[in-house]
Amino acid sequence: MNIRSLFGLFACCCALLLSAVSPMDAQDPAPQQPRKGQSQEQEPTFRVNVRLVNVFTTVTDSRGAPVANLTKDDFRVLEDGKPQTISVFDKESEMPLSIVLEVDTSESTRRDIKLEVASAKRFVHSIMRPVDRLSVFQVTENVQQLTGFTSNVKYIDQGIERLSSGAGTSLYDAIFLGSDSLIDHQGRKVMVLITDGGDTTSQTDYANALRRAQQAEAIVYSIIVVPVEADAGRNLGGEHALIQISHDTGGKYYYASGLNDLDEAFRQISEELRTQYLLAYYPDRQFSDSPCRRITVEVAKKDADGQPYQVRHRAGYYTSKAK
Repeated sequence: MNIRSLFGLFACCCALLLSAVSPMDAQDPAPQQPRKGQSQEQEPTFRVNVRLVNVFTTVTDSRGAPVANLTKDDFRVLEDGKPQTISVFDKESEMPLSIVLEVDTSESTRRDIKLEVASAKRFVHSIMRPVDRLSVFQVTENVQQLTGFTSNVKYIDQGIERLSSGAGTSLYDAIFLGSDSLIDHQGRKVMVLITDGGDTTSQTDYANALRRAQQAEAIVYSIIVVPVEADAGRNLGGEHALIQISHDTGGKYYYASGLNDLDEAFRQISEELRTQYLLAYYPDRQFSDSPCRRITVEVAKKDADGQPYQVRHRAGYYTSKAK
């Protein structure tokens, strides 16, 4: 079994825990560092009385371009293989975004940091609207929240400019903490990671990081910086972990070897976030039937080339707090 398959085993029950949420703040306090081996009992209690299941969905054609002209009747939602009735359908181009932008500034990425800073600023300036909020995180052996959630682009730029290099990479800690900062926000929640994929100093692990991202309903986009495609020093295990996390949360991964690739990845992310759909339904089974549910979204239509559309969404959700 290859590395990606091993990570894929987590996916069968790696889904979102439904929780009641409170309105997002303009500035959030820095989240707490996860402890190694942190048990699920130590996590906050999440209420599961919210029955409506929200599924933010991205549809692209065979060329990777977002599809923005679909209707409710074009979609079919299944939970554990059973068709569900779509109660809410909306095109989410105007819905506010809460974005966590995390930049790996460890020693292994030092030569690319100037490119990452310049590209990240361009992304912020292109994506941010007055209704959106973004927070900048620096990822080294420690994870530092450089700005609280804000719509102030100048303040965000100042946070990006404060990025500085460190010795290690606590990537799973970053995913955990970034997700933790999003968990009480409403609307669409997005995490964008710029990293070479290697984790060397995290206190938490892959499973906890993925679970937290799913609990927060965060859509994870991973931009994997690789100077040489066949570089023997690449951390393929870390790359596959990021790919799986992106897949299970309905996001996407990109490879970037230079400024043009970074800019293109950010452009695609920005375009996708303006063309998403919201599909929501009330599960027709009792929560006690199983601890986790798998979600599948299908689109029957094909693109202009006669190819099936590609559909991305979160993998599922938990029906109760995990033990």
